[in-house]
Amino acid sequence: MAPQHRQVAVIGSGPAGHTAAIYLARANLEPIVFEGMMANGFAPGGQLTTTTDVENFPGFPKGVMGGELMDLMRAQSENCGAVIETETITKIDTSSRPFKIWREGSEDQAEPTDTADALVIATGASARRMYLPGEDIYWQNGISACAVCDGAVPIFRNKPLVVIGGGDSAAEEAIYLTKYGSMVHVLVRRDQLRASKVMAKRLLAHPKVTVHFNVSPTDALGDGNLLNAVAFVNNVTKEVGKIEANGLFYAIGHDPANALVKGQVDLDEDGYIKTIPGSSETNVPGLFAAGDVQDKRYRQAVTSAGSGCMAALDAERFLSELESEAAETK
Repeated sequence: MAPQHRQVAVIGSGPAGHTAAIYLARANLEPIVFEGMMANGFAPGGQLTTTTDVENFPGFPKGVMGGELMDLMRAQSENCGAVIETETITKIDTSSRPFKIWREGSEDQAEPTDTADALVIATGASARRMYLPGEDIYWQNGISACAVCDGAVPIFRNKPLVVIGGGDSAAEEAIYLTKYGSMVHVLVRRDQLRASKVMAKRLLAHPKVTVHFNVSPTDALGDGNLLNAVAFVNNVTKEVGKIEANGLFYAIGHDPANALVKGQVDLDEDGYIKTIPGSSETNVPGLFAAGDVQDKRYRQAVTSAGSGCMAALDAERFLSELESEAAETK
């Protein structure tokens, strides 16, 4: 069977992927969206499907559930004319155009299942977690990996909170959480912070922050509904204890979902896809990146949506130029 060809394909179904699809569909480019089924460990819709209340996405004054927000984005993509396939893409080849795409289960075949003149990669990233005993019970019921996303939730206000990590992100998140929590405890597994000197000094001097060195969390404790404490062990003395806390925030890094493009496109030192500043363009003409797979600084739903818009506009311009070049050679 001949590969199914589209002018443009979108791989990923988070805010970046669906926003790109909406713009591409409105430009009459009939995009296909491969939303993935448990790709990168998430259901279609990405990381937001694992969250509860989203209170910082514009247009929802009373907030919206993460899963509901992604359902609405998906419906809008379809209403605009995007074709959505619940398929996981396991292999692409960007060495020649059209780009070759293989769906899950077909990667060993010589012929691709799909081709496209342009590709938008919006595969996202996943926050690193420790999977402590009890974490499955209290995830999004006291445990989070995004202070900016969840810090203002009522269950954390004026309550003691815990941040795990020792880098700049951990310092930033801990200081951010002091706006809401009564006290923020930072657990650092080593005897010093990895954060920059400026951030470390700011963190250590903050009156609402206590930094615990040589400490690792061991258990997430609670009443079966909400987290209320974090058990720990001192890595030097082996002494154990617990900190009463209504919130546990991971700040130990993210892993961009770059497996599809690794070795085919330029990545930075942390594995994020490099894009030309101010655009979604990569070093491969016709290949565009949007969302958390190329954004290691902001990682917000709204910034992902914005970069999806950029990718769509960049792809539309690229395809228009391709069409003009083809017309000139006739």
